Amino acid sequence: MKVTPPLTPTGTARAIPRSILYTPALSLDRVVKAWSYDADVHLIDLEDAIPPQRKPAARSVCRAALEKAPEPANAAVRVNELGTAEAVHDLAMLIECPVKPGFVVMTMVKSAVEVALMRDTLASAGTRPEIYATVETPAAVADIDAIAAAADGLILGSADLAAALGIDITWAGLLAARQAMALAGARYGTALIDTANFRLAEPEALAEELGRVRELGFHGKVTVHPSELGAINRALRPDPAGLRLARRVSEAVRAADGGIAVLDGNMVGPPFARMAQATVARGDAWAQRFGGDSGDSGGIGEEAGDGRR
Repeated sequence: MKVTPPLTPTGTARAIPRSILYTPALSLDRVVKAWSYDADVHLIDLEDAIPPQRKPAARSVCRAALEKAPEPANAAVRVNELGTAEAVHDLAMLIECPVKPGFVVMTMVKSAVEVALMRDTLASAGTRPEIYATVETPAAVADIDAIAAAADGLILGSADLAAALGIDITWAGLLAARQAMALAGARYGTALIDTANFRLAEPEALAEELGRVRELGFHGKVTVHPSELGAINRALRPDPAGLRLARRVSEAVRAADGGIAVLDGNMVGPPFARMAQATVARGDAWAQRFGGDSGDSGGIGEEAGDGRR
């Protein structure tokens, strides 16, 4: 089962990261430098970015980095595919490390059973991070409902999924997978994180993708390059104006005894109020966990710039 649902019956919300910066565990200096960038979650990568012969050294880097992490609860580790010897070594390192990450990201997930096994294995050693499953296999898309129910978050892995489908990484080619994730995430209150943008030299491609994933209901996006953090944070972090409007919608419907109200010339009713309440709850939860020195969600994202804190 999930550690905590993103939105509880009382209206309190679990904070969902809007930007996740992936940094390979190739050197301690490189990982530590990444903490200077304004990402909600800093992920230490032990998987694809690490050549096989360097994985033992990468685990040592990962452990040392976790021990130096300024906010371990907002650190993540991406482990190798469950069922491999490398994953066994990754989990042993995480269990033995005195500092635990707040998130563990699984790769090449094929079923919800793997998520449950990961959660139970870590819990047996007293470690209970949020578990995010990367959706990058056709089997994962086919079992997306069960995986969404078992995991705390879903991350689209476009490169491996496109390769498995024999297609290029395009919006049309991966739209069905994104829609399946969006529907499953809505059913089970699971965090939805979009794939990295691989067209680094085309900022307009990132901007277009950000707009589209917002329309689908995704909450966050992965990046492998800190120069993209400014755009991601501005697009996906809670918007101060949007939060103010959401509070006004909630109040207008409440003043109408839960019925239909007119706000700024627009009709709003119970469905709008429910969405507004969820928006405010998630925004407040994000600000409390990831907002840093901004104090509240009113000032977040305005100084994102090039991604530097």
